[in-house]
Amino acid sequence: MVESGVPAYDGTPGTITDRDLLPGYADYLKKLVDLSGIRPLTVAVDAGNGMAGHTVPTVFEGLPITLIPLFFELDGTFPNHEANPINPENMRDLQRAVREHHADIGLAFDGDADRCFVVDERGEVVSPSVLAALIATRELAHEPGAAIIHNLITSRAVPEIISSHGGVPVRTRVGHSFIKAKMAETNAVFGGEHSGHFYFRDFWFADSGMLAALHTLAALGHDDRPLSAILSEFSRYVDSGEINSEVTDQAATTAKVKHAYSERTGVTLDELDGLTVSGDDWWFNIRPSNTEPLLRLNVEAATPEQMAAIRDEVLALVRG
Repeated sequence: MVESGVPAYDGTPGTITDRDLLPGYADYLKKLVDLSGIRPLTVAVDAGNGMAGHTVPTVFEGLPITLIPLFFELDGTFPNHEANPINPENMRDLQRAVREHHADIGLAFDGDADRCFVVDERGEVVSPSVLAALIATRELAHEPGAAIIHNLITSRAVPEIISSHGGVPVRTRVGHSFIKAKMAETNAVFGGEHSGHFYFRDFWFADSGMLAALHTLAALGHDDRPLSAILSEFSRYVDSGEINSEVTDQAATTAKVKHAYSERTGVTLDELDGLTVSGDDWWFNIRPSNTEPLLRLNVEAATPEQMAAIRDEVLALVRG
């Protein structure tokens, strides 16, 4: 139609108004999290040359924060490292900065800043499951009894802590589309994923790395203890991280693992997303990649030795 000369709009021209939405965005986030009276904090932030480099200075404005900025220049070629904090290699610069500047906390964002990873004052990367549990308790303090979403490979500590704080844990498949749908269905106040995505009902059921960061800063700023001490109560188990194995037949390999565990006593199996096998103080999940010939394994147990034994046993079955 355009090529044939049909006008896009035939009528009185409209008007163009320029508006800077960033101050309103920052003000709205700070209305959702009480940052009044926080103690002075030194905060290292790795923006990865992504959008957090544009938003962090405005969001942090007026807060008693000494900012240590890393890679705040907007650059879509990502010259310093990939803007993907789930890869441990991409966290090295932030960990180094936290230690060198004796920062209270480090924050790492992905390219569009909808994900956030945290480094504690020791330079250790914090599990997103731990952050999910922390934020869940804060949201439940404001809305007792609310539903909280967690996907099936977050730590078992997450639903335990949600329940102990009077909330209703709701388990979902992995993936933001499943979490958002379940949040809308249950009117959940918050949802957390192992990948660093954190979803908020008051942020239109969307994920916001910045809002997760502000919750963490508020918890730290209203407590005299270092971050590692604050978060210690939310870390109860040992996890393997996600381990990928290339297989020729995902379904057959999964069936092989299912058969190996189906006859064991004290073990439960479910297939909400791949295969989850659970014992009293351990569980593992294997699920297929939707885009590659891979099976993804996550293991959690009470001790490092137990986790390693289960991990190695399952990998032997998967890799044959």
